[in-house]
Amino acid sequence: MARGRHRLLLLLLRYLLVALGYHKAYGFSIPKDRETVTAIEYQEVILACNTPKKTTSSRLEWKKLGRGVSFVYYQQALQGDFKDRAEMIDFSIRIKNVTRTDAGKYRCEVSAPSEQGQNLEEDTVTLEVLVAPAVPSCEVPTSALSGTVVELRCQDKEGNPAPEYTWFKDGIRLLENQRIGLQSTNSSYTMNTKSGTLQFNTISKLDSGEYYCEARNSVGHRRCSGKRMQVEETSFQKGSSASKATTMSENDFKHTKSFII
Repeated sequence: MARGRHRLLLLLLRYLLVALGYHKAYGFSIPKDRETVTAIEYQEVILACNTPKKTTSSRLEWKKLGRGVSFVYYQQALQGDFKDRAEMIDFSIRIKNVTRTDAGKYRCEVSAPSEQGQNLEEDTVTLEVLVAPAVPSCEVPTSALSGTVVELRCQDKEGNPAPEYTWFKDGIRLLENQRIGLQSTNSSYTMNTKSGTLQFNTISKLDSGEYYCEARNSVGHRRCSGKRMQVEETSFQKGSSASKATTMSENDFKHTKSFII
């Protein structure tokens, strides 16, 4: 009775393995994430297969996982574009020229014959590719009216990790937390180093100048070309300034006349 129950359990296990696509794969081990490997784009990296059982009779396959599964190493040969820029080192893959499209999860499968059929071991590794920022796109208005709200934008879509942004005016770096009373620019701006925006709450003529932005992450940094922004006063502001100047001139004249008398 016990022998029959044991045989029934083996048959059930075999049925489950076949249903999952592992034909004659006894001793199957569940794949697990052992590590995440980080590489800089255009440099090299080694994806190690850390399965415990490797013999001369073992059969090795590497696959890249995602929406679909693609072969990287199959039938003792590298596949696709890996043929021209990768090599096998034992059971590991050395990629000589990593690209951002290589990022993702990889699985190595090592199978070997055993007394029960095929013994299958699996291991997974995640490859993260670090990418330097490209030249960011910078939006700087050519003109603005004094007293209005003006926003300058800077963005890079390629950097990994996501870059931080810094703005410069006339070659001088603008502080994230500006100092009150800074003479070269209006003290009412807000800089967001994460989103890349530089916002003037009430822009003034002092804010006229050439602006450019720099995107920076742990891999590198790039900046856009400088663009000039000219801040003009409205006709009302100009009239108000002229009126004040006239009043001051008249008062000065009266004061001088009374002094002479």
